[in-house]
Amino acid sequence: MSAPPPTAVAVQAPLRRRVTVRGVVQGVGFRPYVHALATSLGLAGHVTNTPEGVVAEVEGAPAAVDRFCDRIAEDAPPLARVERVDHQDVPLAGDTAFTILASRTDGPAGTLIPPDTATCAACLRELADPADRRHRHPFITCTHCGPRFTIVTGLPYDRAATTMAGFPMCTDCAREYADPADRRFHAQPVACSACGPRLRLLVRPRDGDGPPRPVTDTDPVIGARRLLASGAILAVKGLGGYHLACDATDPDAVARLRSRKARGDKPFALMARDTDDIAHLVRLTDEERSLLTGTVRPIVLLRRMTPARGVRRPADAVAPGSPDLGVMLPYTPVHHLLLGLPGDAEGPRLLVMTSGNVSGEPIVTDDDEALERLAHLADAWLTHDRPIHVPCDDSVVRVCDGRPLIVRRARGYAPLPLTLPVPVRPALAVGGDLKNVCCLGEDRRAWLSAHIGDMDDLATQHAFERAVAQLESITPVRPRLLAADRHPAYRSARWAARNAVGRPVVRVQHHHAHVAAAMAEHGLDGSRPVLGVAFDGTGYGDDGAVWGGEFLLADYDGFTRLGHLAYVSLPGGDAAVHRPYRMALAHLRAAGLEWSAELPCVAACPPEERRVLARQLQRNLNCVPTSSMGRLFDAVSSLAGVCHRAGYEAQAAVELEAAALRAPAGDTSAYAFALREPETDGGAERSGGAERTGGPEGIGPLRADPAPVLAAIVDDLRAGMGPDLIAARFHRAVAHLVHRVCALGRERHQVDMVALTGGVFLNSPLSSACARALGADGFTVLRHHLVPPGDGGLALGQLVVAARAGAAPD
Repeated sequence: MSAPPPTAVAVQAPLRRRVTVRGVVQGVGFRPYVHALATSLGLAGHVTNTPEGVVAEVEGAPAAVDRFCDRIAEDAPPLARVERVDHQDVPLAGDTAFTILASRTDGPAGTLIPPDTATCAACLRELADPADRRHRHPFITCTHCGPRFTIVTGLPYDRAATTMAGFPMCTDCAREYADPADRRFHAQPVACSACGPRLRLLVRPRDGDGPPRPVTDTDPVIGARRLLASGAILAVKGLGGYHLACDATDPDAVARLRSRKARGDKPFALMARDTDDIAHLVRLTDEERSLLTGTVRPIVLLRRMTPARGVRRPADAVAPGSPDLGVMLPYTPVHHLLLGLPGDAEGPRLLVMTSGNVSGEPIVTDDDEALERLAHLADAWLTHDRPIHVPCDDSVVRVCDGRPLIVRRARGYAPLPLTLPVPVRPALAVGGDLKNVCCLGEDRRAWLSAHIGDMDDLATQHAFERAVAQLESITPVRPRLLAADRHPAYRSARWAARNAVGRPVVRVQHHHAHVAAAMAEHGLDGSRPVLGVAFDGTGYGDDGAVWGGEFLLADYDGFTRLGHLAYVSLPGGDAAVHRPYRMALAHLRAAGLEWSAELPCVAACPPEERRVLARQLQRNLNCVPTSSMGRLFDAVSSLAGVCHRAGYEAQAAVELEAAALRAPAGDTSAYAFALREPETDGGAERSGGAERTGGPEGIGPLRADPAPVLAAIVDDLRAGMGPDLIAARFHRAVAHLVHRVCALGRERHQVDMVALTGGVFLNSPLSSACARALGADGFTVLRHHLVPPGDGGLALGQLVVAARAGAAPD
């Protein structure tokens, strides 16, 4: 009997598949990663950059192709952010190897540009290694770190579409760039001392006459370190603009910088070599340490401690009156070299590192402009020849209850988009006039610009226009409508009106936008309203008043004003903002309290100004009504004797917060607001677009009257109580008010979700106290973590209110 034939082993035919990967996949080493993955699986084909993302075609055994598709997202490089992977089988091409093709430039932009990233550990080791060919090279970088967003001039992301295009690679760099086994394989900013860029040190002549002269007899970094040690102020070119730097422990240098920059008492940011250099100055949690040492490296606001005598400490003028020190660690090779590598001669280890501009103007990026605009600020310039294409300030973050709270969203975060919970029509939201940020959105993505600044300066308005154009160049969004604030005099809103070109302009109420921004970043689809607590300094109200102490019942379609801080006169507009004692006197008058000479705010107001102010309030001349919580903080700060004149925005409130933190821990007393029903029964106000209807059950808005708070503060002052206890009791009073009004809102409208938003909630003790009280009472509390609670997040709220599907313009 013959043996049975052997069992046939089925051999699967090869197949070819096109894989399109979208997200942050250019400028992060993704093509080299795909090359390594494909070759490890024995696949042939190619990979290329396109405007919509990375496109790979792989050919080989079906199991290997499937494995490739499974791993392409899960094993992606550390800086990549894969948002979507699409597969499509295509005909075999017969490739025998896997290659990286030249980028394609056809098609709409759909890929995401990565943010700038701090120098990685591997590059730092090479920077400090005398045996490495990039030892002390100021522009060392690889696929895992370095400039991205600020050097990109177009898509797809290739060297030719960056400001590195003018620096041809030397033979050694070109070899590394082409080697799949090298960490710099297809790293677009790759460079070394042979191929550039190059640093230069320029020094202003001693007599101040003539242009700065180049220093050629020493290494630029060594010369810069000597100048800093001698008390000089340096303009240092960074990733997204120039900084002004000086030795933070030198009182004379810090005082000169503060005087030259006309900065008032606004705190300076510090740059320390490592966390050991600040451990004796601040309280440092694990979350804060992670922010300081991570890839973003923002300025982190850290609660300061009183250092022991004799230890290295910053000059008092670095952050006078602030409870925090704003600290960052080096994020570029130049910064590391300035602060000193291991083995370097002793020099400044703690630098003031503040934006290179005159206060109120945008950061300087152009080299010739830096020599001109910073001529009266800097003694020397440490600059280089790599152009900055996109201005980008440092981000500012604080940690509140263990979570990041973004104060300014810029370097390291921009231009990463946010995912929206609702689809929106293609739109541009132009933000507000303070801390301006614009936002482009379409479908479920929103791209926020980096921080632009205050729009009262012409240079900032030009910077705004450039930011809009740059966002449009790197996104697929072509806005079909514009969203703006309802304030009739906002420069951002006027720009929208001038540039609408047939597109509708949707006006969004300021505090509604704040609440909508909080809803959007927490992924709410708007099907249910939230109780929005929107506290800030200034926002145009639907009744023409200056709002800012608002309790709203809101969704994306509109809002009901459930309550607000009782109106008080804002005498003289900006004059009251800059002189908090005027706000204190206005509040005392509204509360029926006498302007007694022993009260600090009365004593701070010159007698003639006091007489004019009394007539102004009596006759209601140039007095706009305001419900602003920010202005109430100003008033209490002056009334308590903490701050009478504000040299920068929110100075009085910041110093009141500092006073509250100094209060004895045992005191738990709080003042109490009076809650009053409306004087008429006209009903709560519902606003959405142009619509205004009666509110639910005809109830509201409530008025939160601070008169009892002010009266109690006056009594405590007369009893000899110090400002610290008064500040702490006031903070607790505001937190109790928030809880009381939200409890009423829940009772009347069956809503148990609260959004805390607006610039006042940058105050971490207040934010914590409100969240703690609300959480203990069963509320779900939304606080900002992805965009600032202040006007830096306003454009996101404007976008989702105005541009989501079905939105109707005014």
